[in-house]
Amino acid sequence: MTATVVPETATTAAATAAPRRRTYRLLVPLGLAVLLIVTTLVLRAVDRPDADEPGFLSPVATDDDGGSRLAEALRTQGVPVRRETDLAAALRTAGAEPSTLFVPAPGLVHPDLLDGLTTLPPGSRLVLVEPSRRVLAELDTAIEPAGGRWAARAVPPDADGTPCPLPEAVRAGTAAVDLQRYAGPAEVDHCYGGALLRAPGRVEVVLAGASDPFRNDRIGEWGNEALATGLLGGGRPLVWLDLPEPVPAPTRPSWSPDPATEEPAPAGSGRSERPDPPDRADPPRENPLWGAFPQWFWALLVQLALAGLLVVLWRARRLGPPVSEPLPVTVRSAETVRGRARLYRRAGARGTVAGTLRAGALERLTTRLNLPPDTPGDEVAARVAERAGADPERVADLLYGPAPEKDRELLELARELDALTRTLAPHPSEGDLR
Repeated sequence: MTATVVPETATTAAATAAPRRRTYRLLVPLGLAVLLIVTTLVLRAVDRPDADEPGFLSPVATDDDGGSRLAEALRTQGVPVRRETDLAAALRTAGAEPSTLFVPAPGLVHPDLLDGLTTLPPGSRLVLVEPSRRVLAELDTAIEPAGGRWAARAVPPDADGTPCPLPEAVRAGTAAVDLQRYAGPAEVDHCYGGALLRAPGRVEVVLAGASDPFRNDRIGEWGNEALATGLLGGGRPLVWLDLPEPVPAPTRPSWSPDPATEEPAPAGSGRSERPDPPDRADPPRENPLWGAFPQWFWALLVQLALAGLLVVLWRARRLGPPVSEPLPVTVRSAETVRGRARLYRRAGARGTVAGTLRAGALERLTTRLNLPPDTPGDEVAARVAERAGADPERVADLLYGPAPEKDRELLELARELDALTRTLAPHPSEGDLR
């Protein structure tokens, strides 16, 4: 016997699974995209050194972000290296004679003290690593950041097609310095596509767009060591400003009067009549996340998000209530019953099977006895026992009793229910067995 079977539970499961699949189609791609972005940001934050961490480009730090290898290379070349952990001491040391002042973390210097970096003797050189827009503005330079990259890239000195006028960069050749680029007026020398700038003047200012050439873990790549030693070496002594923490704001001396209450000093007292300028408030710090990515990255991210949204809408275009459909194939009824029975047996759902068998038996019995569906259970048991000539308590336990706990009890329940329904409500094809 063959039949086209459309089980009610299968239709309900299909109707429930359809919205669930649409939800997965929406959440899975978005979840993967968010996971990819977060993982990329975390790996980049872990891989890229932080200038605020102690030991960053320190001449005595031997870890990956330190600068001990660079300091040793400079000493090997005969360059005197003087390490200072205080800005005032570094300015005093560098002010004794024309020197090279190396500031690997200019963001740690207080804004009120940045202008002191340019008060070095004529012929001195100031080397800054990845200075921010705020630092450049406080130094009163015409140089501004001109974009950056996700990671430092090794490029030749004439990467933009313009010859590099710095002999140190020409001798070093390709170096991994292209991370942050800068732009300035025509008199400023540009190398490595704007990643290395030299501003001439009474104090020569050199900007390096990446810390890679100075770090222990990257100094041995490409021409990084030659570039770093060339910028910091030469005929001048080196003063290495190793700031372990941000420099605090300058404090007013105890003998200095308050500008608001200061009275003019008498003539000949040697005191200046101009009051000290009031302390300036710290400018707001830039969001490091926005500055870590170029502008085109954010535009590309928005475009990818819009494209992903369109794909999600396209894949979820079939909106509306679920619709039940017949099975596309004809299957044997016995195969359907066996398949569902195997699933129940694998799940150990004895209570569900017992409830299904009892519900089917009650439906056939109440129909045969002309009882309404809402007839109380004790009345149904009494009528069935009367017609079958059985014990009412046994019939009530059979139709409404507890769920079996073992497979043998379930099998016995199925046999007794089958015998009872065959006695009172046989199927038309089975005939009356009474």
